[in-house]
Amino acid sequence: MNKRNEALITMHETSGVGWQSVRKAVECGQWANYERFSPEAWISAVGLKPEQANALTNAFTSVNPAVRRQEASIRGINILTYYDDAYPELLRQSPQPPWVLYAIGRLELLQRHSIAIVGTRGPTSYGRKTASSLGEKLSQKGITVVSGLARGVDAMAHEGALNGAGSTIAVLGTPVDRVYPAENRFLYGRIAERGLVVSEVPPGTPLHPGLFPLRNRIIAGLSLGTVVVEAAERSGSLITADQALEMSRDVFAVPGPISSPKSAGTNGLIRQGAKLVATFQDIMEEYEGVLDFQNRPLSEENRVPVESEDSLTENEAIIYRILKEEARTTDELHELSSFPFGLLHSVLINLTIKRKIEQHPGSIYSVL
Repeated sequence: MNKRNEALITMHETSGVGWQSVRKAVECGQWANYERFSPEAWISAVGLKPEQANALTNAFTSVNPAVRRQEASIRGINILTYYDDAYPELLRQSPQPPWVLYAIGRLELLQRHSIAIVGTRGPTSYGRKTASSLGEKLSQKGITVVSGLARGVDAMAHEGALNGAGSTIAVLGTPVDRVYPAENRFLYGRIAERGLVVSEVPPGTPLHPGLFPLRNRIIAGLSLGTVVVEAAERSGSLITADQALEMSRDVFAVPGPISSPKSAGTNGLIRQGAKLVATFQDIMEEYEGVLDFQNRPLSEENRVPVESEDSLTENEAIIYRILKEEARTTDELHELSSFPFGLLHSVLINLTIKRKIEQHPGSIYSVL
């Protein structure tokens, strides 16, 4: 493990040092020196507060990240940093990607095309059946289903997805080795064995309600699109949908009876422009013909070399030629290409995977 990854793990696991503080250290980039930094150096060079500077100085003298990684591995936990090759590219493109991820299960699922399914913790029978059916059909198509292992819609989506080749990823708001709610312990075990469980929360962290909303951005960030099955007007699932929109990802909503409070949120999303989902094909038509849903692992041998342009599809070539002229925002690309947003986003993902383009803050894209 190199100095950069070691330092990132140490900073991420230091109490009182949040995402923005780690970002300052990342931008400073003095990876080889951080272990020798005094509190004064953390304050002057990185711009941290005194209490954070003291905490990091203590952490770098008392924590051995290599040992932490080894201990986690013995317990079946993989630790991925933002700079590891196994870190999911789609999540890396999100506005606030986790600096560190902890994972149990099949890491290759992080490299596959994914769709999130979220919704209320107390669904109707209609919502439960819909979540399970969509999860299973998407997974059978080779798509990995992402959700939050909460009771209700999340659990049903995971259950359905375990019946297909795409499998499922459970994103936790607790440490990766702690099951919440306890009633989903059996489901957690099945996902850990046949799918993937991930969290940005370091093992040993006490349960805290504030951690659960943070995991929503990871659910949205891992996914091409987010499907909301049932949600009340103030449902937490709508937060995930909002974050998906902020990331220029697709948002889908399953309509429900106008008299049902548990469909008020989803019906509202449809009024605001989310795509209505009556069948799983309503989701698939946004991506079919654009993405490879066989989900072959994105290893080096089946990624397209940067030098090759022959393998671009017609749509990819159109966007690539536009970006060769100058960097563009998603909205500018939409206007210049006349592509629907779903198609445009899929093309941008493919070009990124093929290492033709890169994304910058503000949903700006440029050629590599």
